[in-house]
Amino acid sequence: MRLTSFTDFSLRVLTYVGAKGDSLSTIDEISDAYGISRNHVMKVVFRLGQLHYLETIRGKTGGMRLSRDPETINLGRLVRDMEENLDLVECMAGGNCCIEPACTLKGILNESLRAFLAVLDRYTLADLLRPQKRLKTLLSIPA
Repeated sequence: MRLTSFTDFSLRVLTYVGAKGDSLSTIDEISDAYGISRNHVMKVVFRLGQLHYLETIRGKTGGMRLSRDPETINLGRLVRDMEENLDLVECMAGGNCCIEPACTLKGILNESLRAFLAVLDRYTLADLLRPQKRLKTLLSIPA
C-alpha cells in the first residue's frame, strides 16, 4: 500500500503548523520548508481547513494554525479523510474477477488494511510533534 502525496503533504502541513504552536504559519513557509510546490500546499491547506483540522485566517497578516489540540488529531482518521480510495486491489472496489468465488486474497488484504489503520489509530499529531525542538530546527522555525 502507498499513501498518496496529498496525504503525505497533509501530514507534513499539520506537523509544521503544530510545531509552530499558536503562531500563524503561511503557505510559503511550509512550501519552502519542505520543498513542496506552493500550489500543492494550497490545495492541502484548503482541504484541511474544510475538515476543521486547520483554522485559516485570510488577509495580509493571515495564515493558519491548528483548529484543535494535536492530541485530538488522530492519524488514522486523518488518513481516512485524505485518501479518496483505500482499496488495495481492484476487486476491493467491486471489480470483476473470474476467481472471485474462490478467492481469499480480498479478505486477506482487507484484514491487512484494517491492521494498518489500527496502528495509525493509536497515534495522534502530538506523537509526531514530540521531538519539538529538533523539528523546529529542521524546519527552520524560530524557537
